[in-house]
Amino acid sequence: MCNLYSLHRPQDEIRRWFDVSRDSAGNLPPMPGIFPDQMAPVVLASKEGRELTIMRWGIPGPKAYGEQPVTNVRNVKSPHWRPWLKPEFRCLVPASSFSEYADTKPRKTPVWFALDDDRPLFAFAGIWRPWTGVRGTKKENPDRVEEEHRLFSFLTTEANGVVGPVHPKAMPVLLTTKEECGAWLEAPTEEALRLQRPLPDGLMKEVARGERHDGRAQN
Repeated sequence: MCNLYSLHRPQDEIRRWFDVSRDSAGNLPPMPGIFPDQMAPVVLASKEGRELTIMRWGIPGPKAYGEQPVTNVRNVKSPHWRPWLKPEFRCLVPASSFSEYADTKPRKTPVWFALDDDRPLFAFAGIWRPWTGVRGTKKENPDRVEEEHRLFSFLTTEANGVVGPVHPKAMPVLLTTKEECGAWLEAPTEEALRLQRPLPDGLMKEVARGERHDGRAQN
């Protein structure tokens, strides 16, 4: 399960790479460690073009499991997730690296993966939904009042040969080309879900370990 990733690339590069025509995300700082329930940038598609905006990470899961926020979605056949797999609820989650935890003692070790040492941009295959309820920290919402939110999660798949030795159960679905990103945003659902597959081993690598943030500086 991927519960930590980073985004180091400059905002103008993010806009260019994802062909963004509208930016409502504000000024994005470098994000060396993005954790569940935090706000992070996502890219949406509409008739007016692509928009870079901000959402909160984690969509409530099924009621039978307590509706706890879910950051990673694997079972795309679940009735709980099917409505949010329609094109209008798909999104791209920009990232430059992600972490899985190695099962070391006395504590687990964060291991970081990227396309290469320079941490070029890629996207997680994301979904999003509107939701009303209590989210965020006590500092963000001290009175714990219900508010309207836009929430995102992203798809996972079986681990490849790079991630598998660290986390054999799963890895995020990575989109590394503009063609893949366009298909995820716009293709019919069953066609888009063909992208739910592990990235080939030769297209990514381990780039760091030991810290809960990827300290690689922006180029």
